[in-house]
Amino acid sequence: MIGKIFNRRMMMTAGAAALVAGCQVIPKGAGPATTPDTGPTPEPSATALPTDETRHRVALLVPMSGTNGAVGQSIANATTMALLDTNASNLRITTYDTAQGARSAAEKAIADGNRLILGPMLADNVSQVVSVARAAKVPLISFSNDTSIASGDVYVMGHIPEQSIERSVQYARSRGAQRFAAILPQGDYGQRAESALTNALRSYGGALATSESYARGNTSIVSAAQRLKQRGGYDTVLLAEGSRLSIQAADELKSGDGASTRLIGTELWSGESTLTRAGSLRGALFSAVSDGRYKRYSDSYKTRFGASPYRISTLGYDAVLLTLRVARDWKVGRNFPVSKLREDGGFLGLDGPFRFGSNGVVERAMEVREIRDGDVVVVDAAPARFDD
Repeated sequence: MIGKIFNRRMMMTAGAAALVAGCQVIPKGAGPATTPDTGPTPEPSATALPTDETRHRVALLVPMSGTNGAVGQSIANATTMALLDTNASNLRITTYDTAQGARSAAEKAIADGNRLILGPMLADNVSQVVSVARAAKVPLISFSNDTSIASGDVYVMGHIPEQSIERSVQYARSRGAQRFAAILPQGDYGQRAESALTNALRSYGGALATSESYARGNTSIVSAAQRLKQRGGYDTVLLAEGSRLSIQAADELKSGDGASTRLIGTELWSGESTLTRAGSLRGALFSAVSDGRYKRYSDSYKTRFGASPYRISTLGYDAVLLTLRVARDWKVGRNFPVSKLREDGGFLGLDGPFRFGSNGVVERAMEVREIRDGDVVVVDAAPARFDD
């Protein structure tokens, strides 16, 4: 499942204050719903926030233990940073560990009086959480990128691979790409990538010449590249894979008479330094959200928590900024006003402009990047705002 693919660089509002190091830390909450102490968070300050009669209760549902525990902790730390950087005093965010059971975490969050759930991170957990939250009329802003889970009360905030592929195809078409091929992993990610490519070609023109699928392994993608190359008939190839396997496929595709083939990656390439050392990927394109604000965020995170953040942790930061924006019209004790999430102009976060469609799926402004001689260069900047 795509939502399970993480690394530190893979997975940041104009109204937010500058990222300030050295602020006091928000207390973790009281009673049975305190945030699990599983990461390098500073000690709570002696000054508590106002009582819950003046604060909105918001639940953060992420894994705080197990395989993805470090990722969940990074997201939890990011939500704390957002509260500090904005001097927010009207939110109380309590973390619940989905690794101990997503349904039980949701039940505890609802019982504790939370009116909004941020998370969960994994698409597999959403159905369990929704079944509990929907009965209590509590909406979710999920960090998953599985668009199939979106609905009137479930908003998907993750980075959507389809949007990355569409942006890259649009740019490639403007640079003369005509006939496309694809090398796709078996399973959900590959199916979504193939559908995204087909839809993008329908929107921007061009033809799908051929495609090959493979089971993830040491040599399967190389064999797929060999079959694709033998068939020919394309000028551009989509590699719907991470850096390691993409390099293997690129080495095969670009050898011999394939030197002129244009390669396109997906958002999985974002932040992968190994790509810049692969000669076969020189000139390759991919699209992702802007990293313009990420370094400042990452430096501040390291100062506070003594470690680098996971790239996906910016979703936790931005979710808090989004909640604060909506909270201007949200009375304590009332249901969360989900209609405010669908503002046409959208919102600005660490990862750039974003907005939610009527279907609950996030739309993000993405930039196009090109791999050039040991570096990654932005060749088409992300839009600064939504104009339609």
